[in-house]
Amino acid sequence: MLSFLSRLTPAMQALLATIFTWGVTALGAAPVLLLRKTNKTVMDSLLGMAAGVMLASSFFSLLSPAAEMSLSLGIAPWLPMITGFLGGGILLYAGDFIFDRLLQRASKSNVQSSKKRTALLIFSITLHNIPEGMAVGVAFGSASLGLDGATVAAACLLALGIGLQNFPEGAAVALPLRAEGYPRGKAFFIGQLSGIVEPVAGVFGALLVLSARSLLPYLLSFAAGAMIYVVVGELIPESQTNKNKSLMAIFTLLGFSVMMLLDVALS
Repeated sequence: MLSFLSRLTPAMQALLATIFTWGVTALGAAPVLLLRKTNKTVMDSLLGMAAGVMLASSFFSLLSPAAEMSLSLGIAPWLPMITGFLGGGILLYAGDFIFDRLLQRASKSNVQSSKKRTALLIFSITLHNIPEGMAVGVAFGSASLGLDGATVAAACLLALGIGLQNFPEGAAVALPLRAEGYPRGKAFFIGQLSGIVEPVAGVFGALLVLSARSLLPYLLSFAAGAMIYVVVGELIPESQTNKNKSLMAIFTLLGFSVMMLLDVALS
């Protein structure tokens, strides 16, 4: 698989990898076709594991390569790492701030407020998928440049981690839609649609890296900041709503350990 991907252009690599992450979103939405609800413990376990995977990916696949690439480009590593990292987090914070304000307005309205809240949930998840898709594209683009710390294997692992956390996201969109009375097919379609932005963002990220190499450390750090924001603000808090909080924490450690092992072993 790695040898096949290595022969492709970075844009095509990013496209295939983000089609995979989109497909996992669709897989997460698929239970709505058969079930009214999914097992909460299973979903929370996946969220906890995804949090660990994304934490490890943020360091081993994004921040660490950003530091090495900064040195090779003659840039002080702290500059792109701090500005990019904070920029990614602040962008998603701004999106969530707008989302919360709109949600408050929807809650005050007595007309179809639940449907408005569902629409805003879809908007929020779609917003988070944009930097995740871009992170995959940037990872493949950086690998093609032969810079230190960037490999096709690391980019594939990053896509795997993002795909893992996309599964519960697909369910988080599709199941509420079904509860609002949407037909099963329509709820599934809209649920998987939240991940369609990832292939677009992935190809854009790969092309951006190839056209502006000096931006690479900033883009990697930006993606890391956005991912950490999602982990701390969404994945871990949601997984900790489970009554077995300690078990969910173990899944987070397990996800981090697996990703760390694979990244170090394949680097």
